[in-house]
Amino acid sequence: MDVSPPPAPLPLGAGAPPPGIALAGDPAQARSRFGLERPLPEGFVERLAATGVEVDVSPATLAEHSRDWWPIGLVWATEGEVPALAGAVARPTDVDGVVAVVNACAADGVPVTVTGGRSGVLGASVPLLGGVALDMCGLAGIGAVDATSGIVSVLPGTFGDVFEAELRAEHQLTVGHWPQSMALSTVGGWVACRGAGQFSTRYGKIEDLVVGLDVVLADGTLIATGGAPRAAQGPDLTQLFVGSEGTLGVIVGVHLRARPLPATEGRAAYTFDTLDAGLDVMRRTVQRGATPAVLRLYDAVEADRGFGTGDVALLLALDEGDPAIIEATLGVLDDEATAQGTTADVALVEKWMQRRNNVAELEDLVGKGFVVDTMEISGPWSVMAPLARDVVAALAAVPGTLAASTHQSHSYLDGGCLYFTFAGGVEPEQRTAYHQQAWAAATRAVLDGGGSLSHHHGIGIGRASFMADALGGGFDVLRAVKDALDPENLLNPGGLGLGLVTAEVDRAGGAA
Repeated sequence: MDVSPPPAPLPLGAGAPPPGIALAGDPAQARSRFGLERPLPEGFVERLAATGVEVDVSPATLAEHSRDWWPIGLVWATEGEVPALAGAVARPTDVDGVVAVVNACAADGVPVTVTGGRSGVLGASVPLLGGVALDMCGLAGIGAVDATSGIVSVLPGTFGDVFEAELRAEHQLTVGHWPQSMALSTVGGWVACRGAGQFSTRYGKIEDLVVGLDVVLADGTLIATGGAPRAAQGPDLTQLFVGSEGTLGVIVGVHLRARPLPATEGRAAYTFDTLDAGLDVMRRTVQRGATPAVLRLYDAVEADRGFGTGDVALLLALDEGDPAIIEATLGVLDDEATAQGTTADVALVEKWMQRRNNVAELEDLVGKGFVVDTMEISGPWSVMAPLARDVVAALAAVPGTLAASTHQSHSYLDGGCLYFTFAGGVEPEQRTAYHQQAWAAATRAVLDGGGSLSHHHGIGIGRASFMADALGGGFDVLRAVKDALDPENLLNPGGLGLGLVTAEVDRAGGAA
């Protein structure tokens, strides 16, 4: 265990969405994989531009705004394809501009799909039916800051690293939400996809951090949700839009809980003969009330690949905040971990810290012709160990799989998040089919084993066909909410598996 002042923040990214991988050939000639786009009505682009919002219909721009970091989409990009092609890109810079775009689309029956950093890995920002890609990056910056209450208001197009850097420098506050895609993702994207940060065991997922939202509905109405803490004013409407992936409304303002900057940081590392032993230690630790910001457990395959630790499972822990709380938290962890495992070099935590926001490896492997993807799910503690074994086995059994492994990345009182990584080596013409087969096999193992469909990557296109199975009767309720708020199905049609026949996407090779 090591306790010291926290390190300096990581350097900022560009504050703009970089593509996951370069499109092969001329981007202006990019082909649509699904081919489900509806033509724009005659004169619509002119009417949209008349609202005063910037409109771009250049082919190269449309191609870039029609894709994200969906790994199979990166494969298609190497073949000069994007999943679907938007008909126009609209770039509002304020809430009135968003309302104007939504109203224009409603008047002409044009689909509108919200985009931001486009860092999603399941195609959630892909405009399946074409229409308008609503680029929210122009709505950026921190608004009101209530330092006494610890509430900060921020516009949805603000990139995560820029937001956190300004919050720290100008207000000595932190939200504590730090996903791997920190420099690629926006605050609005975090909320829309119900994301998790790497410190979520301490700070919570994004749904735990959101105080309220400002949302533009499909008919152009602007509403505000939330406000007072723990208010009991009927159902929590804020949570209705968290994770809605642009299907129920356009998020135009986010109000988040913030905390004073941590003064101290503590780190620890341990190894275990089995993954099961490490999972038991994590469970016992958090159920004793100790919640370190980071509590990550790697199976032997991932531990050796990333840290050179050999045939053992590796647990890394980091906590930040008040020194007394850190000492107590890591003390509980040490008590549990040393009873079943061995203390490891704490320098391994720093190795993880230096690499935790690296996304270049995916691009590199895809560029070499491999199919590489990750799949994160959640489940209660009672099923975590068998889920870890069963899902890895399901992935390994798919013909073409070269490697399959897992780690637990987030831990909570009642369970946690397992994160699976797989890589396949097949002939180019078989890459899409392999990806579908791997996802189908793994998802079936998850649902059969008592796990959830997603923990923080959302649904997008990749998981859409499983939504009805995962939610059961709840899916009909979700569909009813969608029909009530967006009766013409113009907001991200097909998102969450709503409003689009999934077989159409399946036939195009997009869903598992």
